[in-house]
Amino acid sequence: MTSLNGHGLRFAFGTLTVLPVRVTQWDRATARSGMLCAPLAGLVVGLLAAALGALSLLAGSGPLLAAVASVAVPAALTRGLHLDGLADTADGLGSGKPAEDALRIMKQSDIGPFGVITLLLVLLAQVAVLFQLYGEGGWARGALGAVVAAVGARLALTLASRQGVPAARPEGLGAVVAGTVPVGRAVAVAVVTVALCAAAGAASGPYGALHHALAVVAALAAAELLLRHCVRRFGGVTGDVFGGVAETAATAALVVLVLGP
Repeated sequence: MTSLNGHGLRFAFGTLTVLPVRVTQWDRATARSGMLCAPLAGLVVGLLAAALGALSLLAGSGPLLAAVASVAVPAALTRGLHLDGLADTADGLGSGKPAEDALRIMKQSDIGPFGVITLLLVLLAQVAVLFQLYGEGGWARGALGAVVAAVGARLALTLASRQGVPAARPEGLGAVVAGTVPVGRAVAVAVVTVALCAAAGAASGPYGALHHALAVVAALAAAELLLRHCVRRFGGVTGDVFGGVAETAATAALVVLVLGP
């Protein structure tokens, strides 16, 4: 079990980040463990994003540049793969083509109009929310928002890898991780992660705890809607769909965090 957990952590960090972690085992058992560890990878990405944003703000950059910094870090730490997946998924869904043709469009190296528009709007939304969090709540609120968004995004990947969700293709990362995580374990990880995010938000009081918990729940709900739509349209999930799910969850979490008093 210790060995499997070690391989799982390597899988999570090696596939979900560009951190120098070598994936030493590539099979569905390791993928299951790795996707259960996905929120930990999100925590590291979120902390790095929060650190750069907070340091920028404390150095006098202003909330807008701090927000851009916090958005840039996750993109850099994934080589833009999640954003690329979001754009490809938007192109596939927006094409209106049958599943086989839509999947072929998603595999093309170029980006279409649906992908460009979706990418632009998502990045603008993320920067706008973090700008408001850093501007109105200071470095602490903005940094916590960056962490919660990153954790929520990777938690959505854990749930998207649950058993019963098929792969749309027989090859690729989507085929390796699709359907590997038992539903009970995925739910357990989700409950623990939501509780921890609530505990982090509790620093600003009971409302803060509820607000941050709701942000993660909303992130998972938005991601689930996209996931189900993609399964209906494509017949399953792909690596691009996983990227789209992660970015959708991150954006939803941030939007909820900026709503309310």
